[in-house]
Amino acid sequence: MLIDTHAHLNFSAYKDDSDEVIRRSLDNNVWMINVGSQYTTSKRAVEIAQKYDKGVYAAVGLHPIHLENQLIKVKVDKEEIEFNTEEEEFAYEKYRALAQSEKVVAVGEIGLDYYYRPKTKRKLELFKEKQRTVLSQQLKLAEEVNLPVIFHCRMGHKDLIDFLDKENSSRCSGVIHCFTGDWEQARKYLEMGFYLGFNGIIFKSDLPLCQNFESGGFDEIIRKTPLERTLIETDCPYLTPPLPAEALVREGFLPIRNEPIYLKYIAEKIAGIKNISCEQIVEITTKNAKELFKI
Repeated sequence: MLIDTHAHLNFSAYKDDSDEVIRRSLDNNVWMINVGSQYTTSKRAVEIAQKYDKGVYAAVGLHPIHLENQLIKVKVDKEEIEFNTEEEEFAYEKYRALAQSEKVVAVGEIGLDYYYRPKTKRKLELFKEKQRTVLSQQLKLAEEVNLPVIFHCRMGHKDLIDFLDKENSSRCSGVIHCFTGDWEQARKYLEMGFYLGFNGIIFKSDLPLCQNFESGGFDEIIRKTPLERTLIETDCPYLTPPLPAEALVREGFLPIRNEPIYLKYIAEKIAGIKNISCEQIVEITTKNAKELFKI
């Protein structure tokens, strides 16, 4: 069994065939956690999970890129939502109500994102403060409902580490999803007790987002990260790993949309880097996911 700890079959990219994709995944013994990015996609993740007896779970949370801040204009991602959405204020009670479902296994994805940001120093500080405030509120929610956290962090690892130090990170458990920091940052997260989540981005160290790596890039970080603190994910529909010809033929176009059944290629890549069997990667990352998310 494999567990995709970060999927988005609740996004518009799967509006016509999410059930088909889920069934294909379950038939191949791949379970998944569909992760919310705002209230609508969080609610959709819960609704999808409730349709299945096992193997499909949900996380609920407000992604920092969707915060209402009136400081930046973010391009709408057509893969995520079918219609344009307004920026969202975090509504604690609404998310708390969603989190009551027995199929909700985490609060997420939440965190810091500085990819789109204001250009002036004053606006940037207000922008960062808004994200920290809402992150603190969502950590409080996770503590109240006794759920782990799925952290999103893009171009803000130093600030997130400092924030978690001040917020007493021992109060929560969780994973740093799609990790793109350097080894020193990874080490600090691991010391705090968090897991690191790896996905198809490990094939793409040439991305501008990844230029703060040490010389070894993802390979070095993966080698140094204890397997007992490693999770694997797809972040589908994004970050599709390189696929064999038969998979490309089935879809019939490029770039191919990612989905949970491609998680095995992440496991194979990590096995090669660590020079251990893929079976070990599958066994231990599945065990990690079950323990963290209590599934």
